[in-house]
This record gives sequence, C-alpha cells and structure tokens, in this order.
Amino acid sequence: MARFQKKRRRRTFDRRPKFCSFCKQGEDPDYKNVLVLRRSITDRGKILPRTRSGVCAKHQRQLKTAIKRARILALLPFIRHQ
Repeated sequence: MARFQKKRRRRTFDRRPKFCSFCKQGEDPDYKNVLVLRRSITDRGKILPRTRSGVCAKHQRQLKTAIKRARILALLPFIRHQ
C-alpha cells in the first residue's frame, strides 16, 4: 500500500525589516519614560523578547533594567489584574 505524502512547502512571506527604535531616535531606554516602557511589556506584564519588540541586543538589556527599575518604583505594575 503506497501512501501519498503531502509535500510540505515552506511558507514564504515578506518579512518587514525590523529596526531598533532606540537606535533610530538616538536615545537609550529610561525608567522614567513609562509610555515607552509600556510598549515593551505584554498585557500580563511580561517583558517582550527581542524578536517581538524589534530592538537590538544592547538596548534590550537596557530596556530590561529600565522596566525592572520602574516596577520597583511603582511606575509600572509587576502584573496586571484583570
């Protein structure tokens, strides 16, 4: 009995080139700038990874530190209550 196997094709789609918004603006993440930091956390309060946020490795490390400092100073929540 010969089984027909489906050929699996890789999905080809155009990826948008990601750019670091901090490098583009020429600034570093700051714990006092809460509006910028809110874009880098999920609705549950988790820090977005580099692949989703689109920032470079250097600024991702600085972003992580800035979010943690803002949480300690109660500028950002640790978790969001629903």
